[in-house]
Amino acid sequence: MKKNYWKVWIKAAGVRALKTFAQTAVAVVGTATVLESVNWWVVLSASLLAGLLSLLTSLAGIPEVEQELEEDEAKEPKGFDDGEFPGDSDGV
Repeated sequence: MKKNYWKVWIKAAGVRALKTFAQTAVAVVGTATVLESVNWWVVLSASLLAGLLSLLTSLAGIPEVEQELEEDEAKEPKGFDDGEFPGDSDGV
C-alpha cells in the first residue's frame, strides 16, 4: 500500500462526509414549513449521523482514491529506484 494512500483516503472521505452532512442539513431544514419551526438539534444530530455513516461507508472503498493513486503512478518515472538518477553509476 502506498504511503500517501491514507492521506488521499482521509481527504476523499472527509469531502464526502462534509457533502453528506450539508445535504442532510438542507433536507431536514427543508421539511419545516417555517424557518422558525426548525428544530436545530434534530438538524444537527441527523446531519452528524449522516456524516458518520458516510465515513463508515467509505471504509469499504472510495473510487476517487484508487483513481488518484493510479494517476500519481502514471506520473512517476519508470525504471528508477528511489534515490537513483539517470546517468549515475556505481563506480563514480
